[in-house]
Amino acid sequence: MAREDRPGDPGANLPSVLVVHGPNLNLLGEREPEVYGRTTLKDIDEHLIALGRELGMAVETFQSNSEGAIVDRIQAARGKIHALIINPAAYTHTSVAIRDVILAIGAPCIEVHLSNVYKREPMRHHSTIADIVVGRIMGFGAESYTLALRAAARITSGATRA
Repeated sequence: MAREDRPGDPGANLPSVLVVHGPNLNLLGEREPEVYGRTTLKDIDEHLIALGRELGMAVETFQSNSEGAIVDRIQAARGKIHALIINPAAYTHTSVAIRDVILAIGAPCIEVHLSNVYKREPMRHHSTIADIVVGRIMGFGAESYTLALRAAARITSGATRA
């Protein structure tokens, strides 16, 4: 897990964004590169943290294969972040728990997918969070995260931590 500019750090007065990566994303670059590309999760996280600095945002990233750990991490961010970017991966299609925690934190959320889920198996077409997120970005590979962070910067511009 990469961490940057946590509350209490020098960048703590910056708008903060939590980026959550779901199951199997730790295998990026190795798992189905024809679908997900060759960029690693570490590469994505490092790029997001650097871009966050350029945009004047504190970015923290988190990855877990466990639904409960994802829910716990999002709960821990309640009242501490200005936006959430999430790639729930396989949990996109099944997790009411992740949906509920997104609603509970009250921060704007952007859903991200590396692939265009609508060009894949029908089971991947359903998202349990599509109707509660600000927007969905998919199909641009690792660039999907970059687009989401730029959108989060626009959404949080002028925002201050409570």
